[in-house]
Amino acid sequence: MYLTRFRVNIARPGARRLLSSPQSLHAAVMASFPYLLPTTATGTGDVPRVLWRLDHNARAEVFLYLVSPQQPDLTHLVEQAGWPAAHSPDSPGWQSRPYTPFLNRLTAGSTWQFRLTANPVHQIRRKDGEPTKRTAHLTSVHQQGWLLDPKRQERAGFRIVEKVHAQRLLPGGTTRHNHTHHGDRYELTVRDERALSFAKSREDRSPAHRVKVVTVTFDGRLEVTDADALRRTLTQGLGKAKAYGCGLMTLAPLPTSPAPGK
Repeated sequence: MYLTRFRVNIARPGARRLLSSPQSLHAAVMASFPYLLPTTATGTGDVPRVLWRLDHNARAEVFLYLVSPQQPDLTHLVEQAGWPAAHSPDSPGWQSRPYTPFLNRLTAGSTWQFRLTANPVHQIRRKDGEPTKRTAHLTSVHQQGWLLDPKRQERAGFRIVEKVHAQRLLPGGTTRHNHTHHGDRYELTVRDERALSFAKSREDRSPAHRVKVVTVTFDGRLEVTDADALRRTLTQGLGKAKAYGCGLMTLAPLPTSPAPGK
């Protein structure tokens, strides 16, 4: 497994075109793997898949992250959406590192910072007798509730860390229709909500066949409860819409506190 980071040059017309179309960006990502067959690109069962995520850290600071079974070649992305003049064999325009050694070091009980861009959805039935329909969560309370779902966390191999009581500024309670909200009980924030809408294909651009996806980015802290399950989550993704930049969770060490007197 490999973890790759590519900085997008948003001044390039090609970059703006890719950033405006999740389908085009997905196609560009998949074109980075000359030896990856389409049947293995999406992953099945316990087979890792290609995952990608865009991090909009600032207006002019956008990073593309990939997790993949093979090492990618992003030369075409550098030419379209990077800095081609700075490209060289020693500095190809992206950073790619083996991911497996890090994954193998994960242990139950360890605590990490995490980031996840996801598509929080639920199934609803508007009228009795109608089939259920997948619908996006549209409020931060419900979006957090999607990730905080105990069964989802158990399957994914982690639990979101709770804040100590002294750090909680807001009480928990209930909202309309008795949906529980958690105040600021957890080390979890939701940001960068995006409502994507695009045609399923270049040939079919009818409004009835448009794809609509709501994505949000979660930042927070988690504790590993099942290292094997979390490894699967990190390599197979979490939730729906993985082809459109959702599902990729990354971990980072917690910041170290300065020693007393420093």
